[in-house]
Amino acid sequence: MADRFNDSLRSLYLEWTSRMQGDPNMSIQSMREMQESWQTVATEPLGVTYEDVDIDSLKALWCIPAQSNPELAVLYFHGGGFIVGSPMSHRKLAGHIARAVGARVLVIAYRRAPEHPFPAQLDDGVKAYAWLLEQGYSSDNLVSAGDSAGGTLSLAIVEKLRRLELPLPGAVLAISPGLDWEGKWMVNQANDKLASKEVIVGMGSIAFAGGSVTDPLSNPLYADLAGFPPVYVAAGGHENLLGAAEKFFDKASAAGIDVHLDVADERQHVYPFAVGNDPEADRTINDFAAWVLPRLEGKEPETACSDWRDEAATTPRR
Repeated sequence: MADRFNDSLRSLYLEWTSRMQGDPNMSIQSMREMQESWQTVATEPLGVTYEDVDIDSLKALWCIPAQSNPELAVLYFHGGGFIVGSPMSHRKLAGHIARAVGARVLVIAYRRAPEHPFPAQLDDGVKAYAWLLEQGYSSDNLVSAGDSAGGTLSLAIVEKLRRLELPLPGAVLAISPGLDWEGKWMVNQANDKLASKEVIVGMGSIAFAGGSVTDPLSNPLYADLAGFPPVYVAAGGHENLLGAAEKFFDKASAAGIDVHLDVADERQHVYPFAVGNDPEADRTINDFAAWVLPRLEGKEPETACSDWRDEAATTPRR
């Protein structure tokens, strides 16, 4: 339960919310600087080094674990409502994922709104994905991953690649994905200490600049999910976007997708940020690694459409 561990992420969100309420006219630059502290709630991933990359003027960061499979790679989209966040704010989280999966993780510094409204972020993702293919990676051994708005992108790139008739990634990791820019399915307004309905809808209005929030590229919950690669969705039990994550799981299951929904009791938005300091964050990253590797290696998955709700009665939850 939440009171059994040092909930540093919740404390960080309360601090940010207090600062934003105290400065309702906070500039986007100030907000960006404030939210670079996301990385402070994680421990430093051991045995991971970092390398800057320039992909034809698109900046990115390789997270390179000491032990890795050279045939596998993860393309990671950082969160932040398409407005804040960066490879540095997400470096530790991505490093822990790299270490658990045993694969390099490429975190891209996609263009951010409002200077560059959506779909600039998605276009940058396609550019990075094409670059990975040029480096010799097979699409079947690539993972599209991201959190929050980056979780939107991790799924949306699948739809975009289909439209471009390009090969799809082997799997998707969507952590607390932004799938509710309308605020239709939010379930934890009282418990979520960061991603309130007002914040989510407001950031979406800036990022999409008046464009559609129901286009499948803006919100993959509106996509035809038939033919999607395997998807692992993680969400906190105390976050507002849980409702949309559950709706995505149900729709993906109905479409016959190999999909898993992981819900961590009483955790906040993008709870894996606290990896190394929260046992549920550690469990989720390790469970994802165990789930994704057989799928990338072409083995038959042991189960499909696994649901945390089916296991709740027999599996203890922290």
